Amino acid sequence: MKRTRRSGQASVEFALLYGAVILPLTFMLVFVSEMLWVWHSVVDFTRDGANYAATHCWMGDATNVTKYMTTHVPRMVDMDKFQNGEAGLEVSYFSLDPATGQLAPFSCASGADCSASCVPDAVTVSVTSYQFTKGLSTFFRLAPVTIPPFATSMPMQSAGCDESGNCLP
Repeated sequence: MKRTRRSGQASVEFALLYGAVILPLTFMLVFVSEMLWVWHSVVDFTRDGANYAATHCWMGDATNVTKYMTTHVPRMVDMDKFQNGEAGLEVSYFSLDPATGQLAPFSCASGADCSASCVPDAVTVSVTSYQFTKGLSTFFRLAPVTIPPFATSMPMQSAGCDESGNCLP
């Protein structure tokens, strides 16, 4: 019985395949998974902020909504960007024009924040200027990925006021 010599060709092929295909695909899968996790978290974050704005008092500067949102950021890789204001949060209130049925920016004639006489018809909460920079992207020194602006619009609900007209921020 004659034995053939093994030259290690299979080991070399496996090392090349692993280094050139399998390892990069694994890192890509982890990176894309991180981005999708953050994407879903930001979408949920805008929905939560819009729901809060629709059920709480209108304030001209929207400080009550932005304060709520910065203290209730969902757990995610870049949550510090939302807490320190690096990612933009915008809150816009609208009133419905009865003649045209179009929404127009809301302003209160009396100038009184948080009163039953000053309630908008709709609200839009959006996250702007957010760039994904953490996770594997920092490890591999990749350029930041700009995430498109997210916006959620809702009709105003109780606006923080009870039946007797008392409103709480």
